[in-house]
Amino acid sequence: MRTRPLDLLAPKQDIPRGAYLLISTSTVLLIAVIWCCLSYGGFVRDIFLPTPGAVVTAAAKGISDGTLFTNTFTSIAEVFSGFLLASLIALPLGIFMGSFKSVEAAIEPVVNFFRYLPVSALIPLLILWIGIGFEQKVAVIFIGTFFQQLILFADVSRRVSKDLLDVAYTLGARRTTVVSRVLMPATMPGVMDTLRITLGWAWTYVVTAELIASDKGLGYYVLNSMRGLLTEQMFVGVFTIGFLGLLFDQIFKLLKSSLLPWTSER
Repeated sequence: MRTRPLDLLAPKQDIPRGAYLLISTSTVLLIAVIWCCLSYGGFVRDIFLPTPGAVVTAAAKGISDGTLFTNTFTSIAEVFSGFLLASLIALPLGIFMGSFKSVEAAIEPVVNFFRYLPVSALIPLLILWIGIGFEQKVAVIFIGTFFQQLILFADVSRRVSKDLLDVAYTLGARRTTVVSRVLMPATMPGVMDTLRITLGWAWTYVVTAELIASDKGLGYYVLNSMRGLLTEQMFVGVFTIGFLGLLFDQIFKLLKSSLLPWTSER
């Protein structure tokens, strides 16, 4: 059946894969065209908006001298160290918090207190306690994601229908079996979505930490470029962060569709 243009604007309606890709590609090309017109046309000075060619040249230079790779790998290591540590602790604790009122009563007041604290305000204290090395960046990411993940994981657990648990109890399942074989699998789609969202937050926190106090990483790469008014190099750092975010976002989508095929999305 042929898709009409108006069908593409119908709410909650799937569209052909080809149309989806065409719209996405057109959006990216439109932004690139506007950028080229503004920079090559001389409407914006190079110090504010470098040309695409200058950004490509700066990226090639960063790759050839190794600085881009070194700072990129540093940030990746910091992000995943803090993110994995926070996720491994927050996942079971958050599910218990959303499923057992006694656990919720014990930790929710503390969680709600800490999750409203701006992480950037804690960075000076973390520098005082830990220093400006790798551990401090991991601590920033851990604090920034852990308490948010707890709340989100708890909400995912609360949305699991109690009927599923009652059926398992009716069939003679023990409490530990209900938790491990019914509750945990039922939360997995929401857990994957939460991990995907909070990974983006982790990148925000690591860049913030590196901008304030660091001697390596993509945040430091951008800040150091700003000090030399190397706008094209700043664009390289920002685009690298955006590309990594897009890459890991797609990886999480693939993981969700392969591990949880009944919830696969386009």
